[in-house]
Amino acid sequence: MKHLVIVESPTKAKTISKFLGKDYRVESSFGHIRDLPKSEMGVDIEHDFAPHYVIPKANQKRATELKKLAKASDDVYFATDQDREGEAISWHLQEILKVPKDKIKRIAFHEITKTAVMDALEHAGQINLDLVDAQQARRVLDRLVGYELSPFLWRKVAKGLSAGRVQSVAVRLVVEREKEIEAFVPQEYWTIEIDVADKTTVSFHASLHAYDGKTLDKFEISNEKDAQDILKKLESADYTVKEVTMKDTSRKPPTPFTTSTLQQDANRRLRFSPKQTMMFAQQLYEGIEAGSEEDGGYITYMRTDSVNLSEKFLSEAQEVIKSEYGTQYAKGEKKYATKSKLAQEAHEAIRPTLVSRTPESVKAHLTDAQFKLYDLIWRRSVASQMPDALYEATTIDIDTLKSKKSTGYVFRATGQIEKFDGFTRVYQTDREEVLLPAVKKDDALDLLKFDPEQHFTKPPARYSEAGLVKVLEEHGVGRPSTYAPTISTIVERKYVIKEEGRLKPTEMATLVNDILMEHFPQIVDYEFTARMEDDLDEVANGKKDWVPVIREFYTPFKKLLGEKDKELSKKELTEEVSDEVCDKCGKPMVSKIGRFGRFFACTGYPECKNTKPIESKEEQEEDKKAIEEAEPCDKCGAPMVIKTGRFGKFLGCSKYPECKSIRSLSLKKLGIVCPDCGKGQVVEKKTKRGKMFYGCDKYPECTYASWEKPTGADGEPTPEKQEE
Repeated sequence: MKHLVIVESPTKAKTISKFLGKDYRVESSFGHIRDLPKSEMGVDIEHDFAPHYVIPKANQKRATELKKLAKASDDVYFATDQDREGEAISWHLQEILKVPKDKIKRIAFHEITKTAVMDALEHAGQINLDLVDAQQARRVLDRLVGYELSPFLWRKVAKGLSAGRVQSVAVRLVVEREKEIEAFVPQEYWTIEIDVADKTTVSFHASLHAYDGKTLDKFEISNEKDAQDILKKLESADYTVKEVTMKDTSRKPPTPFTTSTLQQDANRRLRFSPKQTMMFAQQLYEGIEAGSEEDGGYITYMRTDSVNLSEKFLSEAQEVIKSEYGTQYAKGEKKYATKSKLAQEAHEAIRPTLVSRTPESVKAHLTDAQFKLYDLIWRRSVASQMPDALYEATTIDIDTLKSKKSTGYVFRATGQIEKFDGFTRVYQTDREEVLLPAVKKDDALDLLKFDPEQHFTKPPARYSEAGLVKVLEEHGVGRPSTYAPTISTIVERKYVIKEEGRLKPTEMATLVNDILMEHFPQIVDYEFTARMEDDLDEVANGKKDWVPVIREFYTPFKKLLGEKDKELSKKELTEEVSDEVCDKCGKPMVSKIGRFGRFFACTGYPECKNTKPIESKEEQEEDKKAIEEAEPCDKCGAPMVIKTGRFGKFLGCSKYPECKSIRSLSLKKLGIVCPDCGKGQVVEKKTKRGKMFYGCDKYPECTYASWEKPTGADGEPTPEKQEE
């Protein structure tokens, strides 16, 4: 065997092997073949934070096999991904295989196609140790925070908690948004709208816009009295066209996808979580078996900050646009400059490897999820090379007259029509046409209807996963490879739960965030975390040594941790005085927090171990009703009581632990008839992982289930406002 090529993934290995001859053997390392140990810190703080890497037991057989193959090869090509993590994997393989350096060659490519792979082989280089150091620094830094701060939280709050450099900032964002929502005070305001018609009886809608030449503020009409006063002034008024303004407007195509924008768009349009998006994108990048030797990856590398596109793609896209949509849509190549300060290595944007490979032409080879994501990427990439969408915008100002004199109140109607669809031919937007009649100045209009309406300002929405990715990127927190795992981590560790597609913090998240904000502000500081990312970029660019970067953070962090460990007590952080009295011994109860949230605990512990959940009056009434309706224990006949576990409330036998019978608690009904069977009621349910969904209470007779909250008798999903 002459040449050994090592990649991370078996799928990637299978795809690349199709491009190479019999002199090449392509093998997979199955991801990271060695890492820091799980059972201990694995970082020698006293000796410049030297990491101690181990080969996990599950990887040892593979490591032995690769050693034998490398020894029998003339040379070894490391073809791991072209980012820092990929570079680090190659370096770890080099360290394990003990191959002479003159036999080692590093190749990287942005897409898994025959052209790209063969070109990489011709331009093989060496492992970039600056990128390796940047990845090592991140790994060590995150290990120091996780393995020192997490045990602090175990001691002072509850076992099983975790803290992380990026994770804790993400939790802070979710918690602070929730506090904004809780502190929000609605403000009343009114709008006045009218329906009018021209002489051809074509009706249209207009809103009160100005008074005495001044545009009305949103809160100008602050109550019903103000609205009624205006209506009285407009009684018997005549309506005429004061001015008609028409102008051409345009809308530019979107930039091609980066990791962040792909995750955001896939979340909004396809309902994919960032984790799902990256999983399906990885599959498309590595390639799907379609039967042809020329088949390779379907998209370029999916972890990127760049919006750059290759010259080859630009020219090929124009040809595809001409043939598929016509010459009027091929107006020349468009190049985009990466503005984000986060941009790392010289990547491309995420795009199809072959523009001619249209979504429909490959649909048969892809799963439904893969097809949807590929279709989205293909359309966004092609749309980025198409002309602007053109519109004609029309504004009609309507004067109100009494005795042929203006009352000063002016209504405005706005509309637009599409003159040329441009990029929207491929990549649809939510912009709608509003057609207004062809009226001219001084035309009389007939009033059809007055429509005064009361409104209240709404609190900011909870973050969707797309919204959280966007704000993390705006703050400079994390990098393309970290968004998806960060959000998955805070969900899996019960810091946030998903409700109707939005992220809601748990009580534990709020408590932990408050502790970190007060006692470890640097850990959750946006600017500090962003500066740390910048320092890691400097390491990757060879401008900084990673050890001083770690030391500058760790020395004050370790000192502060020691001080707070002595200063703070668990009781001080987790207990609150309450007015509740123990119903078993009469002693005062305190509010404490545990794995499943806050609860009351007797101060007579350990003599009295009585606890009870903390509930609102509404919850107490619901629980009382549930107990009254509950049948006795089907095993021993004793009354059932409400208990709380990791998945919420349930009915348990009052004779526990002698009798361990449990039963599901009556689920919350939404007052909506099941859209499938028409007999049952839609109720809130939770998966084993705690994610809420909606199902029929007649299960298993009816298997209706939906992630989206239904509304109305037809059971249609509630439209969800998108987080921009």
